[in-house]
Amino acid sequence: MQDETMEVRSERNAGARRRTVDVIIPTYKPDKKFSRLLRMLELQTYPIRRIIVMNTEKSYWNDKGYEGIKGLEVHHLTKAEFDHGRTRNQGARYSRADIMVFMTDDAVPADNQLIEQLMAAFDRRGPLGESVIMAYARQLADKDCGLAERYTRSFNYPDQSRVKTRADLKELGIKTFFASNVCCAYDREKFWFQGGFTDKTIFNEDMIFAGRAVLEDDYAVAYVAEARVVHSHNYGCMAQFHRNFDLAVSQADHPELFSAVRSESEGIRLVKQTARYLVKQRRPWLVPGMFVKSGFKYLGYRVGKCYRLLPRALVLRCTMNKEYWSRV
Repeated sequence: MQDETMEVRSERNAGARRRTVDVIIPTYKPDKKFSRLLRMLELQTYPIRRIIVMNTEKSYWNDKGYEGIKGLEVHHLTKAEFDHGRTRNQGARYSRADIMVFMTDDAVPADNQLIEQLMAAFDRRGPLGESVIMAYARQLADKDCGLAERYTRSFNYPDQSRVKTRADLKELGIKTFFASNVCCAYDREKFWFQGGFTDKTIFNEDMIFAGRAVLEDDYAVAYVAEARVVHSHNYGCMAQFHRNFDLAVSQADHPELFSAVRSESEGIRLVKQTARYLVKQRRPWLVPGMFVKSGFKYLGYRVGKCYRLLPRALVLRCTMNKEYWSRV
């Protein structure tokens, strides 16, 4: 009887064991933001075992800038070898942690509780008991962010957390699959059970993974509003065109996930609400520019959807990732 009691206690202790965490960061020409990112990771309340960096082009890496960072390990690759999916899979193979947190090199934790808040999400469940396979953070606008882009951040990353499952498809549509590897934690065992990221993808490896996890295996995707990173861009019209072209290419390559859900309606809703926001903020003169930029986004998206009909030379003018097409 005593042996049985001790065995039960041992099982409980094992179940209560704190999950281990590794952070995996692809880098390219890392700058001061990356330095701040590393310093903020050192201050986290939840311990991080290792920071695994997958750096593109060794010549752009400066060891002197990151001395004294505990658990930092760097693996170099060439620009020709980089792929949004495969490179992150390579980083994941170096990890033996329970949870892997993927970040980009320009996403700076807003406080010292980022990792702790992400970890708590894996104890949540969907309405039918679906387990969380991935949990992504809220993105806050940086100081230099334009007003329209600032609203876009709040639109895509609201202040309310949510666990999303297949049951949300009717209400959320494509946003059921929305997640971002700017800062996203994955259960490592479930990640590899799903096969990891698509090994060859121009973009959007996070949403492709989320779509498969939700549709094929009834996992849940957690959005954690309490986990926050500072991350935003001030893209011009052509940059938005190129970015949305690549986004559409990734969706066109995976019709099994994206053909059944429309994303245009969500984009239209964002444009309308952004216009109202700018007027409410007494900046109506910003509305025409926002409409023009949104037009470039939509044009890039529509062109990317039918990229297979385009001559190769035109595709290379439309994409922001020319190296990808040399491997297609």
